[in-house]
Amino acid sequence: MPPVARFKRLDVRPLIARGEHPMTHIRAALEGLPPDQGLMLMAPFLPAPLIEMLGSEGYQSRCEPGRQGGWLVYFWRIAD
Repeated sequence: MPPVARFKRLDVRPLIARGEHPMTHIRAALEGLPPDQGLMLMAPFLPAPLIEMLGSEGYQSRCEPGRQGGWLVYFWRIAD
């Protein structure tokens, strides 16, 4: 896993609270990430289907409970 300082942050909690689907924002954040960077997703719940889907696309992940509730999910690719 890259150092946490090398992760872009994306908080999808406000999007979900407004009833928006965050997938386009997640895809845009992941697009073009170099191998030494990742995405830290802040979500109000554990996004198990997203973790499984991105795992099938070659992304590694790590999950941890957030300090104020919700979850932090880290996504990154292993360099070839």
